[in-house]
Amino acid sequence: MTARRHTAITVVALSLLFAFAGCARLDHMDLPGQLSTQAVPALLDPLTVPQFINPLPNPLDPSFVFAPSSGSHYDIGVYQTQQNLLGPGFPATTVWGYGYDGAPSSATFPGRTFEVERDQQITVTWYNHLVDGSGDPLPHLLPVDTSVHWAFDDAPGATLAGDGVPIVAHLHGGHTRADSDGNPDAWFTPDFGVTGALFNQDYVYDNDQEAATLWYHDHTMGITRLNVYAGLAGFYLIRDDNERDLNLPEFPNEIPLVIQDRMFTSDAQLYLPSQPPVPEVITELSPPDPSVQPEFFGNVILVNGVAWPFTNVEPRKYRLRFLNGSDSRFYDLRLQTEQDQPGPALTQIGSDDGLLEAPVPLESLVLAPGERADVIVDFSDPALWNHVLVMKNTAREPYPKGTPPDPLTAGRIMVFRVVVPLEGADSTPLPTDLRPIYGIIDPLTATAPNRRLLLFEAIDEYGRLKPSLGTVTDGIKAYADPVTETIGLGDTEIWEIYNTTVDAHPIHLHLVSFQILDRQKFTATQDPTTGAFTSPIRTRGQAKAPPANEAGWKDTVVAYPGEVTRVIAHFDRPGEYVWHCHILSHEDHEMMRPFTVED
Repeated sequence: MTARRHTAITVVALSLLFAFAGCARLDHMDLPGQLSTQAVPALLDPLTVPQFINPLPNPLDPSFVFAPSSGSHYDIGVYQTQQNLLGPGFPATTVWGYGYDGAPSSATFPGRTFEVERDQQITVTWYNHLVDGSGDPLPHLLPVDTSVHWAFDDAPGATLAGDGVPIVAHLHGGHTRADSDGNPDAWFTPDFGVTGALFNQDYVYDNDQEAATLWYHDHTMGITRLNVYAGLAGFYLIRDDNERDLNLPEFPNEIPLVIQDRMFTSDAQLYLPSQPPVPEVITELSPPDPSVQPEFFGNVILVNGVAWPFTNVEPRKYRLRFLNGSDSRFYDLRLQTEQDQPGPALTQIGSDDGLLEAPVPLESLVLAPGERADVIVDFSDPALWNHVLVMKNTAREPYPKGTPPDPLTAGRIMVFRVVVPLEGADSTPLPTDLRPIYGIIDPLTATAPNRRLLLFEAIDEYGRLKPSLGTVTDGIKAYADPVTETIGLGDTEIWEIYNTTVDAHPIHLHLVSFQILDRQKFTATQDPTTGAFTSPIRTRGQAKAPPANEAGWKDTVVAYPGEVTRVIAHFDRPGEYVWHCHILSHEDHEMMRPFTVED
């Protein structure tokens, strides 16, 4: 993983040094990081993995779409299984996957696709089958850092060896009632032996929202990054009449694409760094081993569960439904020819939670972890026939001012080969009005005072970087601190998210779809320990409206460093939910807070 620079928090032109009483700052050169007692296994050189030889699986293949167990009810289990992720010549990788309850062989990485209809409710019972053939709990595939706030902190006496790995599924982007949200405290172990405080066995998904590309993934307190990395994620697609009226490309010319980065050991097993990071400051406690990392950037790119795949396409329009399922990596995607000339445009028609008002042609598409984009690509230009188009990534790591990706590994995603003769006509133009039934997206109007929220990089008791959330008035708050975002049922609120860190953070709110209002640069002085603002906020320049491809319904928004990002949302269901950074390594290390909607 690329070493990260952490010297000081910067708010635009203002530098603030971390201050810890009795703690001396360490420069990374002073301590070479030889703290770990773990033996790092031999790692796979990503350049030994052949690229563009693995066929791209389509998550909409009928054999890959979940069918209900009975009526509109689904019984879904989580299993440990073996799957070849790297291609011919490599052994299978041990992964976790979602499959049918009672059918271990049906489990896949990524999980099978839910395809549902708007306003048709379904129910799901989730089962934890992470046990061996004798029924004994399986160990986690990855090292677990129990120094962070995690599930078993609230279950005295529970252990991984004795009780097994906790899991819970969250429908990301779902307008879901609280007891079916997949709250991090709703986890459960095999046979429901130990459960979290908000556990619920049977989930209800009303699907009372526009057609959209949602996804489901594990959300267990403190180990979300580990469970998702092991394979626990999949697509959840909502269909409706408005979408059908547009005559968009359909399977097999509609392809959901989940992009994930990973690392592997030399024997093709998943590897996630867990060595104690170099401390930001000296404290009385040494960082634990294993340890959560500041972030993670893998060197092998998987699309739909296979490394650097290819797909053969006809000279026609295709619908590509992108999902960034990575831990920390942003993607800046574009299509290029073998000669690095620009390929066809990526025309975005939908954002996280629904269709835009009109198509938006893009030279490139930026996706943060957790974001989705519904895109049309037209391969019909005769000049493209018999050519290969490479999907490339130029997003820096961390984003937006880190290190450029290696152009031979993380700088490549997959290829499209325009080599299949056209079957049938492709004369239907892309509609200019994408909402013939919905109509325009009416702007929301606030009915309550604005909230001023804080993104800050603190230091934990081990001297590790701890990305945190809070309020600009009170500073950072731990997940377990009292709720500061208590919202009246039916209120519409503007959240002002002030990013005082050096990186961009994708901020995700459960329950709601929101509208992005604007982004604006700002300056303020802060308490160097808590991050609370100690001077009035001074905004700089004009607030910038979101670009056209963000002017739709969203549930995840990129908050850029030194900027305040303003979003507006209507909170119409009661209960306890969470908001958090969707960099999973941040979410697991306190960059998550509860919010409550009260009747």
